[in-house]
Amino acid sequence: MIKNLRKAVIFIAGIIFVIIGCSCCSIDKNTEVKADDKIIIGMVLDGLVIERWQKDRDIFVSKAKELGAEVIVRNANEDTGRQIEQIYAIIEEGIDCLVIIPYDKDGLSQCIRTVKKKGIPVISYDRLIKNADVDAYIAFNSVMVGQLMAGALYEKVPEGNYIIINGSQKDNNSYLFNSGFKLVLQEGLDSNKIQILDEVWSDDWREEEAYSTVNKAIQEGLVINAVIGGNDRLAEGAIKALSENRLLSEVLVVGHDAELSACQRIVEGTQVATVYKPIKVLAEGAAELAVNMAKGKKIEYTHTMNDGKYTVLTIQYDPILVTKDNMVETVIKDGFHTMEEVYRNVQKDRWPD
Repeated sequence: MIKNLRKAVIFIAGIIFVIIGCSCCSIDKNTEVKADDKIIIGMVLDGLVIERWQKDRDIFVSKAKELGAEVIVRNANEDTGRQIEQIYAIIEEGIDCLVIIPYDKDGLSQCIRTVKKKGIPVISYDRLIKNADVDAYIAFNSVMVGQLMAGALYEKVPEGNYIIINGSQKDNNSYLFNSGFKLVLQEGLDSNKIQILDEVWSDDWREEEAYSTVNKAIQEGLVINAVIGGNDRLAEGAIKALSENRLLSEVLVVGHDAELSACQRIVEGTQVATVYKPIKVLAEGAAELAVNMAKGKKIEYTHTMNDGKYTVLTIQYDPILVTKDNMVETVIKDGFHTMEEVYRNVQKDRWPD
């Protein structure tokens, strides 16, 4: 009997040891998985046709990696349906935060609601998604961009005939830029010192609209004094039409985005100004925001923006007007473009010190 009792005690002790051992293994395994769990950020782009988006993507991904996060990037190639498909697909990959550069401001509200129901925070990058109640919007002050652009022209052309070529109507920024234009020009419009010969909206920011609009006005014999291109590509389309009609020296043109070709035109004297948005500030700020949101950290916001239905918490940065006089101190100093790139078509003895 004593022998049987001893066997029973040993058997029970063995079971307890196995249970404890398995429990310890389970705890160690869970701790290891948690320690190795990496933050994954989804980034869905509008497209890469516009030069600057490539810089935004690269800087964002680099900063996120520096912060210990992995980024899954998708490119919608300027297609709303494709962007929606990519958003639905990417949330199934186990992302912790979603960053979107929307192609169509009005086309994503339904899928954003789906993303949010899954508990994934959504950041609208540079362009606001309308009626979607995204968790955060991070961008430059687009109204100020428009004010800087129009202001650069109005200072030089306080009286005369203007053409305004706005960007895509699918891009909320186009309307914000336009409101900035009108804030500056309103005094001249009210006094009839300024007349707007034509105002158009360019599908997908294509420069063909700018070219055809300016060319049409020239062929009709209208006198043009100034052209506002919604971005540098639209400014380039306008300048092409003016150049072909030998009117470059008579008409002043402005754009924005500080594209390399625009900076070259500015130092060559064929474009008055552009607006530089320090992309590194925005892209790195967005990467930090995404990582902190994924970690559930408290975020400090500087502004709010109405998306048409909801008030969206916003982080906003100021843009910088770039002319021939401050080219070196802005885009070149920041390394956005090099001196050699910007002044490539200018004689070396005319380069700034």
